[in-house]
Amino acid sequence: MKKLQRTHPDELLVGLVSVSDRASGGQYQDEGIPALESWLAAALVQPAQCVSRLVPDDTDTISATLKELVDELGCDLVLTTGGTGPARRDVTPEATLAVATREMPGFGEQMRQISLKFVPTAILSRQVGVLRETADHAALILNLPGQPKAIKETLEGLRDDQGNVVVPGIFAAVPYCIDLIGGPYVETHEHIVSAFRPKSARRPKQ
Repeated sequence: MKKLQRTHPDELLVGLVSVSDRASGGQYQDEGIPALESWLAAALVQPAQCVSRLVPDDTDTISATLKELVDELGCDLVLTTGGTGPARRDVTPEATLAVATREMPGFGEQMRQISLKFVPTAILSRQVGVLRETADHAALILNLPGQPKAIKETLEGLRDDQGNVVVPGIFAAVPYCIDLIGGPYVETHEHIVSAFRPKSARRPKQ
């Protein structure tokens, strides 16, 4: 598989993975990947280059797909949807941890905090965030929920009626994380999600 080529130095290379036995088997239309593509298109100042994969709930297949996206295609960020609950076929976290070099536990903790604002069953979610690092490349891999509404809430957080952020979404921390692991400089539209960076890490406004 040929490595992805950036069309701009700050172009984010993103792998999108929807994990579902039924969707991958053609029994119903996947909604996770379209939801992620739509959200990224709206949130990012510089459009991302995305490549998607639809796979069954199989540990080895998921792990192999994550390796392909990071090691062969060179993705900076990989977002998975589905397969993070307690059911026996929910193995996305295990497959993700199997390819990780380091875990980033704050992402999973924050995702559950966001979901708990809506449903008490958020504590059943086992989503994880990890880094996968090779000799010359590193990527952030995040497990997201499977439902489009939950994907949006998890990424951009919760606001009150006046538009003030009540619970930050996890994507607020993603651009700076990508900076720290050697990826492109990612900027977001603040009305969707405000990316946080220390002052010393911010580029001057053009």
